[in-house]
Amino acid sequence: MKSLYRRYRPLTLDDVVGQNQVTAPLMKALEQGKISHAYLFIGPRGTGKTSVARIFAHTVNGFPYDIEDNYVDIVEIDGASNRGIDNIRELREKAAIVPTEGKYKIYIIDEVHMLTNEAFNALLKTLEEPPAHVIFIMATTDAYKVPVTITSRAQTYTFTLADSGTMFNFLKDVAKKEKIKIDDDALKIIVERGGGSFRDSLSLLDQISTITEDKITKELVTETLGLPSDQLITDLLAKYVEGDAIGIMDAMKTILSSGIKPETLAEELLTFIIKEPKPELLPLLAKLPEIKAPFTEAKLLVALMPEALLEYRPKTQTPTIAAVPAPKPTFDWQTYLDAIEKLNDVVFSYLKKCEYELSGNVLELYPNSKIAKNILESKNNKKILEDTFGGKVMIENARKDALVAKISDIMGGEVKKDGGKNPFD
Repeated sequence: MKSLYRRYRPLTLDDVVGQNQVTAPLMKALEQGKISHAYLFIGPRGTGKTSVARIFAHTVNGFPYDIEDNYVDIVEIDGASNRGIDNIRELREKAAIVPTEGKYKIYIIDEVHMLTNEAFNALLKTLEEPPAHVIFIMATTDAYKVPVTITSRAQTYTFTLADSGTMFNFLKDVAKKEKIKIDDDALKIIVERGGGSFRDSLSLLDQISTITEDKITKELVTETLGLPSDQLITDLLAKYVEGDAIGIMDAMKTILSSGIKPETLAEELLTFIIKEPKPELLPLLAKLPEIKAPFTEAKLLVALMPEALLEYRPKTQTPTIAAVPAPKPTFDWQTYLDAIEKLNDVVFSYLKKCEYELSGNVLELYPNSKIAKNILESKNNKKILEDTFGGKVMIENARKDALVAKISDIMGGEVKKDGGKNPFD
């Protein structure tokens, strides 16, 4: 019995689902008779590139399309297996022979990006001056690997993955026709796992439909595909957001012990986050695509761990010997006294240099210096200053006394602090 995929492959361009951006212009070209000599179909796997190429080739030649047919004027080539220059030279020689049944001899080259540079150069010569009866339809999943010299000489059509709504309706219609009893929630999981690929989605539905004749439930699909439940995923992500390292390890152990592979868990986490992205999960989203063999379990664990924990470095300590605390630093009095003496020397030399009077305010020389103030207010240093200058050093009201002395000197007589009589009156 044919698989669901083979039974539901499109037979006409009207049967193609979800690729209207490709089928509509192709059908228009067929109606107008405007056929190009080279086409390039690009897009992800399972989106219908090869199927559309076959349908188009049959329609151009007026052949009825059936998957099992074999027309000599429609030749399919696997680019991965026939990638050398000799293969393309042979193709060019055969292309020169006129078709036997149809109007055109059509070559469908699948995975064309696998050709070698020499093979591409040989193909280019045919594309530059193609025989009137030859059409090339090239298909690839990696368009960037196809030389621009090739793409510039072909009409390019881009196939896209089907959106979830289109795929859900398509699979539901197939299940109805095949009398497959399945819950909508179970079908949604198949849609998610199919990733927009019709081939993959139909294959999954086909696989699960053989397990039971009863109604297929979400739980059955989850178990069959080896997927963690939504609750386990939710719990794991909650532990990640909380930064609970122990909780993360326990949740991972629970999930992986059930037989779920680390890369499968990473894929499910990706799908879950993308459906409802949150700022706190974006750092994890950036790491999950890197969860690949080897050591996938270790990579996933590191991706889930809080950054602060990964930077943690435990202190090394001998288990059998108690750690001895470092001794507290003692005060070095000699260093302190040496520093005071040095500061004293600086202050004294500066005072002597300026020939400053004892009645003056020492702080005027160092208006912003806390060190000078501390030295002067120290009883010991004050005494040293007095002994050095042979008189009493005033600290309180020093600035005011110095001002009075200066004014008195200018006026030629003593000016009293209490606003006394001016000697010139």
